[in-house]
Amino acid sequence: MLGAIIGDIVGSRFEYGGRNVSNFKLFTPECAFTDDTICTVAIADAIINGAEYSDNLVKWCTKYPFPLGGYGSKLTQWLKSEHQKPYDSWGNGSAMRVSAIGWAFDSEAKTVKEAIKSAKPTHSHPEGIKGAICVANLIYVLRNKMLLKEDVADYVKEHFEYNMPILSEVKGMHDSCMEAVPDAIECFLEAHDFESTIRNAVELGGDTDTTAAIAGSIAEAYYPIPKEIKEQALKYLDNDIKGIITEFFAKFR
Repeated sequence: MLGAIIGDIVGSRFEYGGRNVSNFKLFTPECAFTDDTICTVAIADAIINGAEYSDNLVKWCTKYPFPLGGYGSKLTQWLKSEHQKPYDSWGNGSAMRVSAIGWAFDSEAKTVKEAIKSAKPTHSHPEGIKGAICVANLIYVLRNKMLLKEDVADYVKEHFEYNMPILSEVKGMHDSCMEAVPDAIECFLEAHDFESTIRNAVELGGDTDTTAAIAGSIAEAYYPIPKEIKEQALKYLDNDIKGIITEFFAKFR
């Protein structure tokens, strides 16, 4: 989960830009957490306290109504509606917020079940659900050392029918699960550690905070996060968010 939050913060200042940048500072005063962190924390809090994912998304997004970059238009309408109903999204938001589920449960079947539940309040489209399952499942198998990194591409193709791109050939902004999830996985596959995974995601351009959040969540399950990167990222978070992170780590890590 912390990997997703770090990716979000680092990617925040490059959103819809970032392509062809290199040797950039990971953290600057222009960085901030965005809706990606808020939604990630909402899912983690729901797991800790046994709350409904839908209720917790409303709770946390209402608590932070004006994050950097704002919320997507459909999610904003969903949050304001009297009765929240799924809006059949296939966007990358379901994959961006799911990382805590990959850490919290002790079986692959339960991980998949909870990933579906976390996606459905908003991302009820089959592709939105599949993106969430893929990321949570990949975190689960990597953290449990059930899959080698060199086997990830074949595993993802076999189980989720995603073909990995070549990062240098990716064009434009990909904000659908069908494209953003393979992009983020490839950022991990072409990296040699946690930091280079995040840098790959930012250098890809486009929706950099979300791509980096997804890529960072996967990388965290395989690579250690350097202490200095953790410490820098935590400086951007308030006590309520840091409290959920601490509680989640104490319970599930």
